[in-house]
Amino acid sequence: MSGIVDLSMPLQDGMRGFTYEQVKTADREGWNTSNLHIYSHAGTHMDAQLHFEAGPGTIDQIPLERCMGPAWIIDLEGIADKELITVGHLGEVSKKFLPGECLLFRTSWSRHVNSPQHYRDHFPRISDELACWCADHRVNLIGVEPPSVADMNNKEELTRIHKTLLGANIIIVEGLTNLDALSHDKVFFVAAPLKIQGGDGCPCRAYAFDGIPPEFIPMPLP
Repeated sequence: MSGIVDLSMPLQDGMRGFTYEQVKTADREGWNTSNLHIYSHAGTHMDAQLHFEAGPGTIDQIPLERCMGPAWIIDLEGIADKELITVGHLGEVSKKFLPGECLLFRTSWSRHVNSPQHYRDHFPRISDELACWCADHRVNLIGVEPPSVADMNNKEELTRIHKTLLGANIIIVEGLTNLDALSHDKVFFVAAPLKIQGGDGCPCRAYAFDGIPPEFIPMPLP
């Protein structure tokens, strides 16, 4: 069995979109409990179609089999700040890709997470060309390390790219980390969100089998 690599950002008290409040303690009541106040797109998270009104889909309606699958690692180490990621960046993967597979973009951008302004304002993002290619080639899921697939300071771009991807029924996972720990160019990826009824998105636990076990095979889109 291949090794499992955690690709999720820890949710920590005080980070953007997350607050932890202790409710009961073992010393006082005999057990520990807490209230978690979570923004639906905090940390490593998954977008649903509802997020940008790209369709009727909500986070609880995404079938579990869509939340996993064979994923190509696109190595973009050293890519410039704010650079557009194009079809050309896919290299040979653009020829090998099969409908229903996933794409994970390794930019090492997660290293900037403790510099919030740089992390949110300067990340490389998905181009219109690549978003349309993903739609045309029936990509199941794309995962990125930045907090978004598009410029968060450009509402038009942000809306357009999300609608292109989500409207094509492509699942988006943002805020990944630790992709540099993967040693294979293709892995089996899983991102499991909470089942929030009517949710527009949700933090998720993302991980990968580093090297696809033979019993896992590509799953075509519905």
